[in-house]
Amino acid sequence: MKSLLVVFFSFRNYLFQEWIMYIPFFFVRKFFLKRVLGQMDVRCFVAMGVDIRNGKNISLGEGSVINKKVLLDGRGGQIQLGKNVDIAQEVNIWTLSHDPHDDYYADKGGDVFIEDYVWIASRATILPRVRLGRGCVIAAGSVVTKDVPPMTIVAGVPARKIGQRGSQLKYTFNYQPWFR
Repeated sequence: MKSLLVVFFSFRNYLFQEWIMYIPFFFVRKFFLKRVLGQMDVRCFVAMGVDIRNGKNISLGEGSVINKKVLLDGRGGQIQLGKNVDIAQEVNIWTLSHDPHDDYYADKGGDVFIEDYVWIASRATILPRVRLGRGCVIAAGSVVTKDVPPMTIVAGVPARKIGQRGSQLKYTFNYQPWFR
């Protein structure tokens, strides 16, 4: 009986990832996303092809925009997005990794907190146990291994400070296209 349940839930996850998340109508995907995610604000947008793992551990704040081919991995902890977070294409956000020093390759997980007005550019990677402070910017291709202070611009592998953001952060997102 247990193996039958495993097959059922695996098939359900497959249908969601490979079929539902590729429906070109956002309002249809949104119907299913509200049932899969821990929390999803009415005004946030999730593009086609976003890979969601253990969605009950993922919360999306007001006005957040998640572009295509983003990976949100909630298997090892919580992912919490604040308001008006902009996540570009092909970003990976991990809450689960492995301990390279463990003889048995043990899992090592942790939460990822992304505060309001954070901008994560294309192909950046956010690793477990990281907090991205309010208004920080993660440059394209960066790998974030530790906390980023508010209003800081980071780049590189591993990500290091390259500047400060000089904005009052007064914008709000309400990106809700019919198709995409």
